[in-house]
Order: sequence, then structure tokens, then C-alpha cells
Amino acid sequence: MSPKRFFLICLLLLLCVQALLPHSGHAAEQSDTRYEDRMNLYKKTETLTNVPWYYLAAVDTYERGLRKALRDRDEEKGLISIFYSPSQWAGATNPDLDDSNPLSISIFGGVGMDGDGDGIADRFNDADLLFTFAHFLEKYGFKEEDMRIALWEYYKREQSVNIVQSHAKTYKAFGTLDLHEHSFVMPLHANYSYRSTWGAKRGWGGRRIHEGTDLFAGYGVPIQSTSYGTVELIGWNNYGGWRVGIRDLDNIYHYYAHLSGFEKGIKKGDVVKPGQVVGYCGSSGYGKPGTQGKFPPHLHYGMYRDNGVTEWSFDPYPLLKSWERQAYKNKKKS
Repeated sequence: MSPKRFFLICLLLLLCVQALLPHSGHAAEQSDTRYEDRMNLYKKTETLTNVPWYYLAAVDTYERGLRKALRDRDEEKGLISIFYSPSQWAGATNPDLDDSNPLSISIFGGVGMDGDGDGIADRFNDADLLFTFAHFLEKYGFKEEDMRIALWEYYKREQSVNIVQSHAKTYKAFGTLDLHEHSFVMPLHANYSYRSTWGAKRGWGGRRIHEGTDLFAGYGVPIQSTSYGTVELIGWNNYGGWRVGIRDLDNIYHYYAHLSGFEKGIKKGDVVKPGQVVGYCGSSGYGKPGTQGKFPPHLHYGMYRDNGVTEWSFDPYPLLKSWERQAYKNKKKS
């Protein structure tokens, strides 16, 4: 290759890298401010409608989880994930499903509203989306039970209502949106071992697959919440023994089973954070309440994603490994 040709290739590569740098910086800036920008939108809409910001955040977060689970929804184009179909927004009988005129949308029975005062009801505008949903909620009142009725009228599903209220409780408790940190499920100093066991065959109680990862450890090893969320279920399950179920802000249900006992004071509805002890490793389950010792002590950890209609299990092993690696990195830093 001639020196001149080599120089031109190097120059071209340099220009390509430089062209990418501003875009990368802008993306990082967006990432760093997205929680603040969303909170500003929630607080502004709260001022306009009196709907508490943490309920707006909860609905938006629930809908963001649905976008991850449903194939017929694209990722949000802006900061707000609340979704309306064209016919919902513009009105089912509207000949123009891309209509953005608040007056004609109202005439045809659409829900779309102008939330930022520009005279346009844009289905992809963050302020318009949030204001439209907040307006729906405010018609029912502002007490917790009023919100529950409004959410039921919108989603027509008890579990969806429960999840949104769980999110609202979590946001209200911590007062911030930046609640997506995770922790490993056991202390790093504990003597534990695990491998991928999701999908393996199980026989007790009928033919079924193993819907989680088994982490073997000694009796009494502390079991930690891997996420922020609320305790959705706690108590005895014939398969899982003493178990705790925690719902996180991605609509994911975390299932901690075969415990020897629960952390003192923990109860249904409690808000928890990553690393908080919720119970202790044991060998309970496979029988009536109190059954112990039918297998070596271990934690069965399962994860279930909600899509607004049902829930399904997915393999938690990759996430466990990722959280474990991050825990070791954090330990080294400290």
C-alpha cells in the first residue's frame, strides 16, 4: 500500500470516529438526565391535575414494563411509556387516526388531549400522553381507593392494579425514580454454589419444569432482596415451603423459596431495597406447612415477567451471575 493511500484511509477512519463522538456524548447526557426529566414531567402534571407524581410514575413504569414484554409495542420514542393506540387516541370513528386536533378528537370520542398548551394533542408527545392519562385518573378522585377504582376501569385486571399500586408505594417511600440497582441474592462471604437449573424436569406434585435457579448453601444463610420493590406474597407454599415474593419496578416477580424462616418483622406490603435481608436459607417445602428436610438446604430463586395478561417464568441465572460480578466489583472498590 502506498503512503498516500495509507494516509487517506487513516484520515477517513479518524473522521468517522469524530462523527460518532458527539452522538455518543449526547446519548450519555440523555441517560444521565432521564430520571430528572421524567420527574419534572410528573411534578408538572401533578400541579395541573392534583394526581400524585408517584402514581403517574407508577403507571408510566408499569407501561414501560409492558413494552418490554409485548411484541406489538415499540420502545417509547420519548421519556414517557404510556401507550394509546391510534383509535384510542383519535377516536374509533375518526376518519383520521393521525388526528392531533383536540377539538375533533373530542368530537369523535378520542381520549387525546393537549398537555403542554401548544394546541396539539400529539400521541407521541410526552406532556400530552401524561396529561391525558392523569386527566383520566383525576375523574375518580385522589384517595388510594379512588386510584384503585380508576386503574381497574382502565386495565380491567386485578393484577395490573396491584402492580401499579406496588410501584406507587415504592416510589413514594424512596422519593426518587433512580431505583433500578440490584444486589446479589446472598452475602458474598457465604459458602454457596449454583449453576443453571432452569427448565430441568421436576416430579414432585406432577410432571413440571424447574422454574428457577437453585443456590445451595447452609441453613440460616441470609437471603437478600435483589431489587427495589414490595413484598407481594409471604407465607407457606406446598411446593416452595416458606417463601417470599417481591415485585420490582420492571413488573418482575422475584420468588424466594425453601426458606427456613423470614426476617423478623417482614410482612406483605413492605417496601424493600437491594441487599435487604428478607429470609434465611433452608429446606422447607414439598408437603404440608412446616415440612422440612426433603432435600439439601438451598434457595430456589425464580423470576416471572408480567405482560398485562399473564406471567411467565424466565431463566434468572444470567442475571444472578451479572449481579454477583457487580457485587465483587463493588467490594473491591470499597
